[in-house]
Amino acid sequence: MIQGERLPRIESAGLDGWMVRLFDRIDEANLAWLGALVRRCEAEFGEALIDLVPSYTTLLVVFDPLRLSPLVARHRLEMLLKGLEPEEAAAAGEVHELPTWYDPSVGPDLERVARYAGMSVQAVIDCHAGQEYRVFALGFAPGFAFMGLLDERLEVPRLDTPRKRVPVNSVAIAGRQTAAYPAVTPGGWNLLGRTSARLFDRDRDGFSLLKVGDRVRFVPVDRATFEQQGGDATPVEASR
Repeated sequence: MIQGERLPRIESAGLDGWMVRLFDRIDEANLAWLGALVRRCEAEFGEALIDLVPSYTTLLVVFDPLRLSPLVARHRLEMLLKGLEPEEAAAAGEVHELPTWYDPSVGPDLERVARYAGMSVQAVIDCHAGQEYRVFALGFAPGFAFMGLLDERLEVPRLDTPRKRVPVNSVAIAGRQTAAYPAVTPGGWNLLGRTSARLFDRDRDGFSLLKVGDRVRFVPVDRATFEQQGGDATPVEASR
């Protein structure tokens, strides 16, 4: 790995966890390295492993302290990092297409984002839907996937005052990231539209449709198609 003198670095995350910091910046190439470390940890920690939480630049390793002491766990991680090579399978990821209805009624920030970016509403839609995103991390809520990197022309800050209730399946952007809300939650991202995809399903293996490393495309559809696919067209204002 080509990093500065201080990376990779293992940081304490409590009595039952270590945070492995592999990189100091967000990059799609990070996923192949993180995926390789995930596979190594699964094999090395075995039944002592509780959870692995990959993010943009880090991997949180949670273990059972009754089976493994923190010092032994750290030593194992140090050994795993030696000779670590990127895993091409992790770099590939599964491809998902999320049908999305872009409209001010379900994407109330669409027009404001267009003004902020100095673009037409259609140009914003084309720009957002015109590229493929990688899932860098899962968090905030079950099935919530942080995706990037968003075209820099659409880089807008979060809302000054978060909404108390963001409808399920809302498609949103903030900074250089994009996401779709898998459940009704508070949220401060800019809403552009809504997808008809089922992002979180307790009957699905793993629950979440999207996984770290996956590739995602937002595919524009009209309202009729959106509703035919099971999408909820209730306006955001009426959903609060």
